Amino acid sequence: MRLAGIFIGLAVLFLVPFLIWGEGLAQSFSFEGSVEWLRQQGKFAWLAGVILLASDLFLPIPATGVMAALGLIYGPVIGGLIGATGSFLSGMLAYGLCRLLGRGTAVRLVGEKDLQQGERLFAKLGGWLVAVSRWLPLFPEVIACMAGLTRMPLRLFVVALLCGSVPMAFTYSAIGHAGVEHPGMALALSALVPPVLWLLIQGWLKRAAKQTD
Repeated sequence: MRLAGIFIGLAVLFLVPFLIWGEGLAQSFSFEGSVEWLRQQGKFAWLAGVILLASDLFLPIPATGVMAALGLIYGPVIGGLIGATGSFLSGMLAYGLCRLLGRGTAVRLVGEKDLQQGERLFAKLGGWLVAVSRWLPLFPEVIACMAGLTRMPLRLFVVALLCGSVPMAFTYSAIGHAGVEHPGMALALSALVPPVLWLLIQGWLKRAAKQTD
């Protein structure tokens, strides 16, 4: 199945920068390193944080360390909003770039049959994949790219992306504000809240769609 090959290829593509720069960036942008670097940016620290998180599409930026640092600097609410914005932009950038390739290019890459299967998959399960993948390493970028390639409905992608990005950003922002690094509770919340949110919102979207029919 060529679609699976594209998925694996994207995973390898995003893995390469991690193997090359991952260790260095992990040290530079650990919680403490992120706090120091962001404070050096002065009043534009919030913008620098957004750019860092958005660039996670191209570089293996340790997003949780940056989000926690934003929480320490700006507080759990503002820090969470900034972190969520950066994470959301990263997902939208991946989705948009792959969607801009157009359906014709997608057909040439994966074939008509596989593309149709991918379109059905992401129309049905794409919300779950996008929401849950945000707290995992590597997979957020791959899933967002696949969503764009298979032309997952934009509204569904945006809602699912928010369901994944917002809880993670606010969780780590609160952790950073409390001065605690990498607690198990943060991982549990980041993993559990996105699918619960998507479950609730998916039901609302279905009811809204029926009312407009």
